[in-house]
Amino acid sequence: MGNKRVVVALGHAALGTKFQDQKNAVINAAKAIADLVEDKYQVVITHSNAPQVGMIHTAMTEFSRLDNEYTVAPMSVCSAMSQGYIGYDLQNAIRTELLNRGIFKTVSTLITQVRVDPFDPAFTHPTKVIGRLMTAEEAKAEEDKGNHTIETEGGYRRIIAAPKPIEIYEIDAVKALLDANQVVIACGGGGIPVLQQDTVLKGASAVIEKDTIAARLADQVDADALIFLTGVEKACLNFQTDKEEAISEISVDTICQYAEEGHFEENSMLPKVHASVEFVSAKDNRKAVITNWEHAKAAIKEKTGTVIKK
Repeated sequence: MGNKRVVVALGHAALGTKFQDQKNAVINAAKAIADLVEDKYQVVITHSNAPQVGMIHTAMTEFSRLDNEYTVAPMSVCSAMSQGYIGYDLQNAIRTELLNRGIFKTVSTLITQVRVDPFDPAFTHPTKVIGRLMTAEEAKAEEDKGNHTIETEGGYRRIIAAPKPIEIYEIDAVKALLDANQVVIACGGGGIPVLQQDTVLKGASAVIEKDTIAARLADQVDADALIFLTGVEKACLNFQTDKEEAISEISVDTICQYAEEGHFEENSMLPKVHASVEFVSAKDNRKAVITNWEHAKAAIKEKTGTVIKK
């Protein structure tokens, strides 16, 4: 099993939301990752940041309202902040868990930028809700600045685009750290979406779907496996109904059929299924696994979890 590579994608359930929740949650995630390291996998970790980046965006917006000498922080800056502080908690928790097991290995977090297309249709049809609740007057002011808002319960909130990732700029650094036998944390929160203008990278007012970038990252480091650590041991058909049926090993064709039949929630399990299919289909002898942190070690050995193969 030596030198096999796995990309671990941590969802909301593996990170928590508030500061202390995250501190506690990453301890569990670190145990699952240390299990993989003990089994001689080279590990790359990517993670969610939806609650965290929303918290940062809201806080920075409120700060700008209290002191008008400061402007609202761009979404790209908020994404970078979330990558930094989630990575900080993760790498320290993983380092501690590895040392407690007698494993001496460097854990590094990379602030990672991802190129997106300025003409991506997502920019004209934003879908991701972000930030605080606003009044109608405040929402109009956002619209006047070129931003998008949506009416929701109690007022209005801003919505931003979720364009497709094209290129991970720091991918060579990720590979170099892997080749140096380090544990790497990269593309946190989907990566910081940027637009390339000649030699300049300009932050985009957008977010990238974290599951999509996990598949792209796994493909570009030529991983053997992609594992999504989420809130359930296995993906299910007829989820949370009296006909619920857990899925174990399954082919790409069959799980695609189930997806078309509407078995997976659009903003939860469905993106993980699509990302798994993209990764597994690109090359022979790959697998994707969907499970929770408690079963990561068993699932990578195909003893539990939902295992997707070509």
